[in-house]
Amino acid sequence: MQMIDHLFEVTNGQTIVTALLLILCLYPIMGAFFWFFGALSYRFLRRDTVDDDWQVLPKDKQPYVTIMIPAHNEELMIESTIRYLFDQLNYDNYEVLICNDGSTDQTAAIVEKLEAEYPNLRMLEIVKNKGKAHAFNIGMFFARGEYILSNDADTIPEPDAIMKYMNYFIHDYDMNTSAVTANMDVQNRTTLLGKSQTVEFSSIVGVIKRSQAAVNDSMYAYSGANTMYRKSFLIDVGGFRQNRATEDISIAWDHQMLGAVPRFAPNIVFHMNVPETIGDLYKQRKRWAQGGTEVWLTNFKKFVLHPWRHRYQMSMFIDSTLSVIWSFFFAITTAMYVGSLAWQAIQGNWPEIWHMFAMAWIFVTFELLAGLLQLITALLLDHRGAKLKYLPFAPLYMMFFWMINPITIIVTFIPAVKTILGFGSGTWVSPTRKTMPDHN
Repeated sequence: MQMIDHLFEVTNGQTIVTALLLILCLYPIMGAFFWFFGALSYRFLRRDTVDDDWQVLPKDKQPYVTIMIPAHNEELMIESTIRYLFDQLNYDNYEVLICNDGSTDQTAAIVEKLEAEYPNLRMLEIVKNKGKAHAFNIGMFFARGEYILSNDADTIPEPDAIMKYMNYFIHDYDMNTSAVTANMDVQNRTTLLGKSQTVEFSSIVGVIKRSQAAVNDSMYAYSGANTMYRKSFLIDVGGFRQNRATEDISIAWDHQMLGAVPRFAPNIVFHMNVPETIGDLYKQRKRWAQGGTEVWLTNFKKFVLHPWRHRYQMSMFIDSTLSVIWSFFFAITTAMYVGSLAWQAIQGNWPEIWHMFAMAWIFVTFELLAGLLQLITALLLDHRGAKLKYLPFAPLYMMFFWMINPITIIVTFIPAVKTILGFGSGTWVSPTRKTMPDHN
């Protein structure tokens, strides 16, 4: 009898392990289908969106907005961005607040010159560079607006952006809305990397954020380049975490753990510059990966000990958990696969080698088909199909960028753990600027 019980326990254990391995193997495919159906749910089932039904608010009904630009050594970009914000936006009741975070170039001199031209332009001088989150937290208490639009120095929102943003805060059901994040678009599309990232951002923003909004109003991250915050909710969570790699990811999780609701606005478009070299792209993705792991580790205990309390964010936590585990699973199984191929080649077992290649080809084909379905859906939903012309660059995104994600998660896992233990730093270095963009 004891032997039967032992065999039963072994069988159950093997079944559980097999099921977990199967989930990890199919995670990329299941994830792509999940985002696909989530995006369709957002498009056809949600009725509380204002994507295509927004109103122009008269001047006396417009809430006061502070457009905040944390800037560190942005002499090439800052003037054209400020001029665009004052000359092109279709909104009346706002100011622009520059948080000059220890710049050592001509950023301060340029802003001082423009202050004489634009009465609603102000600048805060922060002597020592301590990071974007630190600059934003200081600026938050000098902001005159009850709403704060985070705007990077190289980012330009569409002319109707602020008016559209405010439409997400004016209804009765918007009282618990903590922030609204817009739909990013790539500005520098002249390079192969720029074009491929256009496809990528359509996939991430066009599908994933729609899916997150459709499932329990959850969202992994705001867009730090352009998001409208309700200032009271920033204060409620103590502002941005200054020792995190990505302040926009951490504040999104902090808001949701508080019970606030993030919103995604696909009808609000802002244009931003993306990395144009492999090195810059890798640095950016390392920062994103570390920031994602940091918030996962920060909130791990809360989800495990109080799953029912945080049930509305559980899908977000489960997906983040699978993403981290799968990254290590991917690296380990890839190494085992390559090692097995080498061993079979040494043994001269060519039938087994062809069998291994065939099984890998089948898996990769299914993964590419699922990813292609997600991408086509994204390109159709975003800007009413205007980005379909970038579909030929999808293979580069799916093969190259998908590989970067697990690699960066693994590489930054230990630094993320160190941050959680109190050794993190939010000090930033602005990306290298080459030319001034044309904002006209």
